[in-house]
Amino acid sequence: MKNFDAADNIQDLQYFGEFGGVNPSISDSSTYTFLSAKTMFDTFEGNTDGCYLYSRHSSPSNLYLAEALAAMEGSEAANVTASGMGAITSTLLQLCKSNDHIVSSRTIYGGTYAFMKNFLPGFAIKTTFVDITKIESVEAAILPETKVIYCETVSNPLLEVADIEALAKLAKKHQITLIVDNTFSPLSVAPIQLGADIVIHSLTKYINGSSDTVGGVICASTDFINALKSVNDGACMLLGPTMDSLRASSILKNLRTLHIRIKQHSHNALYLAKKLELDGIKTVYPGLASHPSHKRYSTMINTDYGFGGMLTIDVGTLDKANALMELMQNNNLGYLAVSLGFYKTLFSAPGTSTSSEIPLEEQKEMGLTDGLIRISIGLDNDIERTYQSIKACMKELKIL
Repeated sequence: MKNFDAADNIQDLQYFGEFGGVNPSISDSSTYTFLSAKTMFDTFEGNTDGCYLYSRHSSPSNLYLAEALAAMEGSEAANVTASGMGAITSTLLQLCKSNDHIVSSRTIYGGTYAFMKNFLPGFAIKTTFVDITKIESVEAAILPETKVIYCETVSNPLLEVADIEALAKLAKKHQITLIVDNTFSPLSVAPIQLGADIVIHSLTKYINGSSDTVGGVICASTDFINALKSVNDGACMLLGPTMDSLRASSILKNLRTLHIRIKQHSHNALYLAKKLELDGIKTVYPGLASHPSHKRYSTMINTDYGFGGMLTIDVGTLDKANALMELMQNNNLGYLAVSLGFYKTLFSAPGTSTSSEIPLEEQKEMGLTDGLIRISIGLDNDIERTYQSIKACMKELKIL
């Protein structure tokens, strides 16, 4: 990680538009012409570079974005999708067939959990959910038919940290593919540099950063990306999770400012986390010494980009959580909304929103309490002013 800087890799990419524009031209076509029938045949067979067949397969705009994201993660290749879930589902269905098995972190995005728990069993694919922070529990769950270990670098919503290097060694020992969802920690952590095989992002979040589109990406080896796009048996080709070219070009432009935004998100989140913890609010943030994985995470990150923009607080009850979020929204501190990575602060009670797919008894077992509020800290210029406003809201509701 010391010699790997994702932002430098992004900066070094330089594209020219068709007429010399500083932004690459947008490929506003669904299908593409060929000068010869043989070239069309060769493109169908995947044997022709620089030729485009059909935008569900690939397009110039999507390939520009994919190349930039592969550079960001340090992977050989990448493929963009219409949503983060499109990336996750395509990857898992490419790797797993009937009677295969997945070992997954128990604290993951609710949509991913629901796909593994409720959807994949219809294809005779089973998942065992474990505490990903306990390597011995992960290894104990591995079966002869296990094909994948799945985790999030920083888990949604409990902000548990996966030891990617240890998981990678375990995966290689058992010849299993390690997939890491790095949505919460772009630039800060580069999982492929730590041994992961495949890295997934929801581009909807930090990478795009303006809450105006959804998108996803799969970063992996060239062989795996080509397999995903195969016209014969590729999940991304046959399931059709295709990103629109206009959206790809928009996300590529936003990617250029990611390093500036991540630094500010991290700065603000660390400031608030320290202040709220000192006030006696139960606060979880990987940048706090009180976080169980603080030391480990400190060795994983590129310190230039900090510990990320996500934190949680626990105010005791769902009623208090809802009242606080409503009051903060009324005081222009942000929005009571799901998602993350926006330039304004976003807050939600994950037990009744982004993690509601997880049964209540399992939420309790993993420590997802009623009073938990997940907060995506925005790009506020005066974070002390923001803190004082949050504190005033808490005092008004007698949380402080």
